Amino acid sequence: MLRHLLIVLFFATNTAVFAFQAEEPKLSPTEEQAMEARLVAGLLSQYHYKKIPIDDKLSAIIYDSYIETLDANKHYFLASDMQELDRFKDRLDDHIKLGYLLPVYEIFNLFEQRFEERMNFVQNELSFDFDFTTDESIIVNSDSLKWASSKEELNDRWRKLIKSQALDLKLSEKADTAITRLLKERYKRLDETIGKYESRDVFQLYMNTFAESFDPHTSYFSPITSENFKIRMSQSLEGIGATLTTDGDFTKVASVVAGGPAFESKLINTDDKIVAVAQGPKGEFVDVIGWRLDDVVQLIRGPKGTLVRLKIIPAGKYVATTQASEIKIVRDKIKLEEQVPYSEVKEVYRDGNKYNIGIITIPSFYLDFEAMKKGEEYGSTTGDVKKIIAELKEKKVDGIVVDLRSNGGGSLQEAIDLSGLFIKKGPIVQIRNSDGSIEVGEDEDPEMVYDGPLAVLTNRFSASASEIFSGAIQDYNRGVIVGENTFGKGTVQNLISLNQFVPKVETELGQVKLTLAKYYRVNGSSTQHRGVKPDIKMPSPYNAENFGESSYKRAIEWDQIESSKFEKTNFLNEQIVSQLNKKHEDRLNNLEYLKSLKQDVDEAIMDQERTSISLNMEKRKAENEEALKRRNANNKLNEKISSDPDIKNKVNTDGEIKDPYLREGIVVLADLIALGIG
Repeated sequence: MLRHLLIVLFFATNTAVFAFQAEEPKLSPTEEQAMEARLVAGLLSQYHYKKIPIDDKLSAIIYDSYIETLDANKHYFLASDMQELDRFKDRLDDHIKLGYLLPVYEIFNLFEQRFEERMNFVQNELSFDFDFTTDESIIVNSDSLKWASSKEELNDRWRKLIKSQALDLKLSEKADTAITRLLKERYKRLDETIGKYESRDVFQLYMNTFAESFDPHTSYFSPITSENFKIRMSQSLEGIGATLTTDGDFTKVASVVAGGPAFESKLINTDDKIVAVAQGPKGEFVDVIGWRLDDVVQLIRGPKGTLVRLKIIPAGKYVATTQASEIKIVRDKIKLEEQVPYSEVKEVYRDGNKYNIGIITIPSFYLDFEAMKKGEEYGSTTGDVKKIIAELKEKKVDGIVVDLRSNGGGSLQEAIDLSGLFIKKGPIVQIRNSDGSIEVGEDEDPEMVYDGPLAVLTNRFSASASEIFSGAIQDYNRGVIVGENTFGKGTVQNLISLNQFVPKVETELGQVKLTLAKYYRVNGSSTQHRGVKPDIKMPSPYNAENFGESSYKRAIEWDQIESSKFEKTNFLNEQIVSQLNKKHEDRLNNLEYLKSLKQDVDEAIMDQERTSISLNMEKRKAENEEALKRRNANNKLNEKISSDPDIKNKVNTDGEIKDPYLREGIVVLADLIALGIG
């Protein structure tokens, strides 16, 4: 079979083939996968928003992405391998249109061969007797690396990699024998994970790479992947409330479910890496690097009310340069009602005056569409916020803060309707379809449910519907936006089943999530890439290059269309925003809670910019101790902020607001009220 495969490959490519000598049979595509590949290629070329041609230019993008998917850190392939594989760089476009997948599997089979060589090196050839007194370092930014020119060079690269991991364990006071055992077990699990790959896994991997070459939100789901996704979603609803994905050897947070324990804790975010899991308050941590995703999910899941402890590396930080932080989350079952908005009232003193500020936290934009379609009473974000506003009015609040931090979006209609609670009427969002036609989502209700002072809190993880709402509030000059720049996702996707195109096929085919349209603000600016820029900018460790839409290589570009016709309010203007910013800048430079926040942010940014770290124990230890010293100093400062009546009375009477972003949002709104606005 393998010999026949190589003969076919030889004549199809008219070039020399790789001489795979491994005794085990290699993975190869099926006829059904060939048919499905042709179908996906046709679907994307015809219906994708950008109408991107499948040509040599796209072929090079697909090739580079596939190689990066397999070996992002340049740990397996050699430079000589890349020279051989480069012959496919301008051919994958023709191959996929024909459903010809043999080169894809040839690339993977070579990767698997190189992977096994690395695992053999770690288990059988590498000496774990490391000298931590030598002055050497390891490169942690793969962009700075070239492909290894020889196995000897790759061996040394892996020696440093394992040495760095061993040093981390040694600094956490693990014995040398335990370090060797833990690391060998870690790579044995990784070996078992890759060893279980089947033909369908390679097909899923490649087809998703192909789909994402059009844009990062277009993707392919095989039948088994779709089913596993549903299972993981339901499992997450009985655990910590987070969906997980695999990122190389690591388990990464794909999303935080609104209303769940993880969301409520504010301790874990999208793209955080989970490196260890422990049960209960005293359970021993289990290293999960290299584990299968399903096994990690099973470890994190557990009965409602039980405690799970996680060691995480925050998003954007290198595992090799960051000491994992421990967080504790009590498992719970997520209910729809826990995703609803909730409110609280805080007192704030500004210039001798006391103001009552209502805070409405909105975890997601939801709509019970099925109940609405049946004419039954249905739940919605807008309906629930409307009730909360009525309650806050009864409490005679002086202003309202809408907290959209980490709200990843949801129903487009709810973003429109919610915006309508704060303006009289008018356009909220523009949607351009792939044929160039433009639809306008409009609030047609002339009632303004709340006409008082308004602030909206955003962060880098506020996306999609959150950006439509906050963008409309900003465009209408209705309220002040405080926090971080939003995610910048301005595209619309739809899930399409491939079976509808070939109804005579009895087997279950995959699904394609396809980008079909693009969002624009009422002022004509796309939310793509740029998102919503806050009027009052808080210190943030999340820059556009590493987080959000702009961090994706194939993200659709920003552009502008004609502005809608809308009437701005007189709640805000440039002069008022300038005054608010001046007061904010004064606090950034003088108030301890913001100075402390800025120090944390500066440290995080500095960590992201590091390209290498020392493998000398004394130097690494000094680096860790210095970072710990800075964290402890900031923690003591925060404790002082929370307990010092002179400090707290400048902001709030109860001293409970330890969240600097929320705290500043409240103060900014109080400044706005003090100016006599609204």
